[in-house]
Amino acid sequence: MIVCDMQTTNNNPRGIILIIIAMSLFAMQDALIKFIFERSALYEIFFGRYVVAAFLLFCFIKITKKKVLLKTNYPLLTIVRVVLHFLAFSAFFISLTYMPLATANALFFSSPFFVSIFAKFFLKEFIGIRRWSAIIFGFMGVYIVLNPNFTNFEYKNLLPVLSAFFYAASMVITKYTSDKDNIYTQLFYFYLISISILVVIFLLMGNGQFNKPNFDPTMQFIFREWFIDFNYTWKFILFFGVAASVAFVSIFSAYIIASPSVVSLFEYSLIIMSMLPGYILFNEIPSGRTFFGVACIISAGVYIYFREKVRDQYIATETPVRR
Repeated sequence: MIVCDMQTTNNNPRGIILIIIAMSLFAMQDALIKFIFERSALYEIFFGRYVVAAFLLFCFIKITKKKVLLKTNYPLLTIVRVVLHFLAFSAFFISLTYMPLATANALFFSSPFFVSIFAKFFLKEFIGIRRWSAIIFGFMGVYIVLNPNFTNFEYKNLLPVLSAFFYAASMVITKYTSDKDNIYTQLFYFYLISISILVVIFLLMGNGQFNKPNFDPTMQFIFREWFIDFNYTWKFILFFGVAASVAFVSIFSAYIIASPSVVSLFEYSLIIMSMLPGYILFNEIPSGRTFFGVACIISAGVYIYFREKVRDQYIATETPVRR
């Protein structure tokens, strides 16, 4: 949910450093979620992460005396945007329970392709044949990474792609609503609606009443009772909230002080960073086919960003791939 002032003087080296800091935090967060998922509940993590991040945001606003308008000019779109974002990272974090970290992140980086498509049809942005070709090439990379066996295809492997789809839709709505709702108004409603959704989820299934002993680890992660091992998980949840806040500030600052078309390219460092904890903690070694597919995805994304800069038409570039 980044709103950039394209007239800001560029400080690309500092912006790149901030993006790398944010991607490092996301890589650590993803690795730790994968590390603790068998002793925690998905929406317990969400709840703690959002409460901590909302508290830190409140402190930041009070200290800096930022002005927050509590009225949104797009109430329905705001709800849809938050729900889409919520669904996106529900799908992504679930995929981490059974998929290598680097693979999940690589598939999630299909989101710029969806952003461009949505911008074409809903924001009436012009997409030329070159960018359409890059989008198709990028989805070929997604296909290569998935390596589908259609006789026995695991449809759950599409979750990171579904996550990218939902996330891209939420970012396009953000771009549309940011003309009247500033970043702090959007964040206020993001945390208010997200935490409200989580309270409802807790009331419906927080006691683990839908969990079954025969569920696989992924289903256990979704339906497990909340706070059942809080003495173990609280420190991780606290880190998730702090990391999310620091990463957001880093990305927000990077997109303001630097050229979006430059710093956005360094978000792909997340894929590389995910490989290190994946190998150390989980002995995950991507195959040659995965590396080739990732190269296709990154190449397509870089080309889309390049074409946006050439045409001075920022669509995918204006919003971060990961927030």
